[in-house]
Amino acid sequence: MLPDTFPWWGLLALTTAAFTDVVTDLLPAGLLPQMSTDLHVPEARVGLLVSAFAIASALAAIPVTALLRGLPRRPVLIGVLAGFALLNAVTAVSGWYPLTFAARLLAGVMGGTLWSMLAGYAARMVPARQRGRAIAVVLAGITVALSAGIPAGTALAGAIGWRASFGLLAGLALLLTAWIRWQVPAFAGEPAGRRAPLRRVARQPGIRAVLAVTALLLTGHQAMYTYVAPFAPGRTSVVLLVFGGATVAGIWITGVVADRYLRPVLLAALGLIAVAMLVLGLAARAPAALLAAAALWGVAFGGAPTLLQTALVDASGPASADVATALQTTVYNVGIAAGSLAGGLVLGGPGAADLPWVTLVFTVAALGTVGAARRTAFPPERREERGIPGRVALLPRA
Repeated sequence: MLPDTFPWWGLLALTTAAFTDVVTDLLPAGLLPQMSTDLHVPEARVGLLVSAFAIASALAAIPVTALLRGLPRRPVLIGVLAGFALLNAVTAVSGWYPLTFAARLLAGVMGGTLWSMLAGYAARMVPARQRGRAIAVVLAGITVALSAGIPAGTALAGAIGWRASFGLLAGLALLLTAWIRWQVPAFAGEPAGRRAPLRRVARQPGIRAVLAVTALLLTGHQAMYTYVAPFAPGRTSVVLLVFGGATVAGIWITGVVADRYLRPVLLAALGLIAVAMLVLGLAARAPAALLAAAALWGVAFGGAPTLLQTALVDASGPASADVATALQTTVYNVGIAAGSLAGGLVLGGPGAADLPWVTLVFTVAALGTVGAARRTAFPPERREERGIPGRVALLPRA
């Protein structure tokens, strides 16, 4: 039976898991000088520790999720977080770069597995009518990590050393295993006889449309976001601060309205990003226009991952959500890489001023995909609201 009240404590445990993953992933980027000195390697090789995590996460998400999907969900989740605890502890004490690099690769495998589970787990903890709200709560961990976790970890490293930051992350992951055991419900794995093959999940109506929108949105976003510094020289920190603060508002708004108005909110979010890029392309030299566009962009992008994850779970059904989300994790990372590459080509060619137009093209393509998928991935009304039985009641429970 699902709880009568919204399971805040269990969902916040999953939020903290998302926070732990993102900080583990990106923290070395803020610690380049200290880690470079201690590990006796150039800063560029420390930067590769971030790339190693992301690449391993993208490559591992699908095969590892497929391998583990028959196992009970909570032990897998606890095992992944125990892995984070161990690997962050190894990073904290290692003085040998190859060992640190290996730890980061394995942590990336843990990250890919974790992201494949979080949205599906949240969806199974609540009635279908609260699915978008639950996913929004969990994905808020990304925003908290970017806006507070990484700056705090960097500041702590400056005060008492970078190893302490990774040591605290290890301790947090270890405590989190107990929190999840206490507050997160147990769900059975998917029985072999009911386990849809990966190809069948990918071919379900709506899955490919959601993945296409994810790829287009992330490619366009990353092309602009990666190169904010050359686009807004002298104002980079202010732009990123406004963007980051606006994403908090975006994810809050999305959590309130996503369950009833997923399609119109997603269309509105993509439309706001398009407007923001138009403003950046036409009037970015005006400080007020630049910051207003950054705020619009942040509000819209802050809620987009929740909307896409919710649409994906709606299309796949919660029972197949882990596999569907594994596909999305890979697409997400490919989009980040493709966007960074596309933005770099534009920066080295026409110049930074043309970056908003690149993002605008991808955003309009995403809008068109949402419009074309009206009957599958992004219906005007959510499945359960139209009287079509959902799949939540069919889930095996431990």
